[in-house]
Amino acid sequence: MLDELKLFSGRAHPDLARQICTELGVDLGSSEIMKFTNDNSFVRVNESVRESDVFVIQPSCEPVNDGLMELLIMIDALKRASVRRLTAVLPYFPYGRSDKKDQPRISITARLVADLLEVAGVQRVVSADLHAPQIQGFFSIPVDHLTAIPILAGYFADKQLDDLVVVAPDAGRAKMARQYAKRLQCPMAIIDKRRLGNEESVAMEHVIGDVGNKRCLLIDDEISSGGSLVGAVNTLAEFNALEIYAAVTHPVFCGMAPQRISSSPLKELVVTNTVPVPENKRNDKITVLSIAPLFAEAIRCIHTGTSVSTVFEKE
Repeated sequence: MLDELKLFSGRAHPDLARQICTELGVDLGSSEIMKFTNDNSFVRVNESVRESDVFVIQPSCEPVNDGLMELLIMIDALKRASVRRLTAVLPYFPYGRSDKKDQPRISITARLVADLLEVAGVQRVVSADLHAPQIQGFFSIPVDHLTAIPILAGYFADKQLDDLVVVAPDAGRAKMARQYAKRLQCPMAIIDKRRLGNEESVAMEHVIGDVGNKRCLLIDDEISSGGSLVGAVNTLAEFNALEIYAAVTHPVFCGMAPQRISSSPLKELVVTNTVPVPENKRNDKITVLSIAPLFAEAIRCIHTGTSVSTVFEKE
């Protein structure tokens, strides 16, 4: 059934692509990606893909714009090579935080990325824990929106922590917190957070729910500078939380984020590898889990025509 399945990767995260291939028992497709001296990108597919079911794996990570352009050129090259179906696998969606026009004269960049992918020739998109679920509606093609919650919640279920409370860092993550709380069979709380302009600084003053003398699990979809997460950790510490853990899908880790995490009262931060986490961005408080099995199972379902919802049923 997997004879016509082919997976290709850009240069953003080839390790994840290889892990997904290992899970599926297929080889990673051969391609050549380079830049000319004039800074123009070049992509060549080194094997026949005619009438194949092709998946291109490329998350959004630094350098974001180079990775996005690589993806678009690879999609165009594959489309012109007469593939049967072309799916973009974006574990971390580019420009996902620019999902609405909440200031004058700005771009809804997530919608722009959706348009670019469709014009390039993508027929389906697979992603995980989009910053805003409405990004699915920016596409007129099928979008399979996966979630790392079963992987992350399963890790903490195995730890069997007593008096656990799932904590949403703001009201916008309350739905995600409910999903964690349901899987872990524990109560939840919400931190009252206000973001201050475009800067990555926030104000946190109140906690809705009981966290005193409890083990708290902070959840979120991504961590960038670490300012919001550490602020939430400090707030929970002020409200007498016993131990504080965190579960985050996308570990972007900009700037001093790992150092902020290391010096905070946080006991453990558990993330997935939707984006690369190099050794210089790791420390003894950071645990990285592989999301490859989740994407591999979704790709298998799409390729064989099986409902992708079975992925969540198995979890």
